[in-house]
Amino acid sequence: NFLQCCNFECLIGQSRNIWNLSHISSVFPSVPALAQAAVMPLLEETTLPQEHPPTLPVVIIGNGPSGICLSYLLSGYKPYFDTATVHPNPILYRKLQEAKHIPITEQAMEYLSEGLEGRSRNPVAVLFDTLLHPNADFGYDFPPVLKWRKDKHQQIPHLVLGKGTPGGAWHAMEGSMLTVSLGIWMELPGVNYRDLTNGLRRNVTSDRATPEEISSYYKDYVKLKGLQKNFVDNTYVTSVHKLCQGENNGGGGTLWEVRGYRQLQSDTHVPFSLFAENVVLATGASDSPVRLGVEGEDLPFVFHSISDLGLAVSQGKLDVNSDPVLVVGAGLSAADAVLCACNSNIRVLHVFRKNTDNPDLIFKQLPKTLYPEYHKVYNMMSSQTFSVASSVCSSVNLFPDYTSFPEHCVVSFQSDMKCLLQGDNSLKAFKISMALVLIGTNPNLFFLKGQGQYLGQDPTNPISCKQNPIDINPYTFECTKEPGLFAMGPLVGDNFVRFLKGGALGIASCLLKRLKKKEKLFSSEGNSFI
Repeated sequence: NFLQCCNFECLIGQSRNIWNLSHISSVFPSVPALAQAAVMPLLEETTLPQEHPPTLPVVIIGNGPSGICLSYLLSGYKPYFDTATVHPNPILYRKLQEAKHIPITEQAMEYLSEGLEGRSRNPVAVLFDTLLHPNADFGYDFPPVLKWRKDKHQQIPHLVLGKGTPGGAWHAMEGSMLTVSLGIWMELPGVNYRDLTNGLRRNVTSDRATPEEISSYYKDYVKLKGLQKNFVDNTYVTSVHKLCQGENNGGGGTLWEVRGYRQLQSDTHVPFSLFAENVVLATGASDSPVRLGVEGEDLPFVFHSISDLGLAVSQGKLDVNSDPVLVVGAGLSAADAVLCACNSNIRVLHVFRKNTDNPDLIFKQLPKTLYPEYHKVYNMMSSQTFSVASSVCSSVNLFPDYTSFPEHCVVSFQSDMKCLLQGDNSLKAFKISMALVLIGTNPNLFFLKGQGQYLGQDPTNPISCKQNPIDINPYTFECTKEPGLFAMGPLVGDNFVRFLKGGALGIASCLLKRLKKKEKLFSSEGNSFI
């Protein structure tokens, strides 16, 4: 029995999780060879199998909204200009009318995105956003100017590998908080967010959502669009390795080996090795918290996740009589921690490097009516600041519940639960109950050569979503230093769902054109190339 011999269903999932046998047979005529590729033990970097199994056209690493959206576009769903709508940008509207019978993915991304402006450095991200949410930055709620048609004869077989269920990091976020983006900006093409959430409304924050609602939306989206066969959950990638170029890959191009393991319900780790012509990095940026790099940062009372504060509060380890919680950072995560502590009557010392008048503070970019809780924190940061009344620091210098320390930095954490702060050319020591260092997160690309540092715009520094994103072709999202390797989402500077969808458009457009040229587009009803 083939399944018993290869343990196929145990490794890469039963038909409800991944392609069933009939689907695999229709796409890859040599089914046993594909299964052997999946169950191959992990290989040494220099070891190659004697016979290469069939190669997947695309492997996507990461099953958050980036990976989900790309899977949708690779599954035959094509965007067309909806001639019943009018785009408010007259130049773009004219361009859309010029090719109204041609899918957007088959048009020139550079031509369509020329001259558009928006809150992304990537022009295709701005293009896709304005097609899905015209004039959104001006407060309008215009409907999309796109309509979607499924072409079952032009699909690109692919796998989406994710550590959990579809939705990525959204499943791990605090469920009671509200998203920064509007709920409709979190939606993916083809499924209206409001329809799926039954139009839930919330007074002044009625258009924002909880992470629980968003993660549920993404899971339901995958099911509604019939994408389950492309997703493999509980999968951990440990290596992405370029094997060969040129004639060894059946006529040219790069061949990648993607290795890792799948964690089963019994906590068994089953290794796998897959081969792909193209690999897409859609891993997001929440893997590795940014560290201060100061003395004592590894002490047990210093944490780098807001969830640790929530856990301490729920377990009763912190209360109104506790020493203050130290929160480090001036972003939204730090603000969430301040809100969590204050709502639980826990005192807070809030330390950040910037001045409260700094125009780069995120709070200055958020409308007050839509984000009242964040503006409350900002007002506290500005008005309840620490002041030195004497040369000796004492509690009289602090506000009862919250004190901010603008233009301060942490010098060290001490084992006696004290932290040393520097600012105003002076040092200050405070006794604290716990410290939360919330100064951002970086992607963890350990599975790439040199942790992927060579892919960055500045190859001398680690990849950073804000300071050093991956260097890509702005219209195809292909890494400039690695043909066949693509990146999207926070890895290329698009940190909001609203804009990371543009990466899916650029990558899908590139791959559809490239594989169509090579006559490698697949039909879901046949077992041969189109």
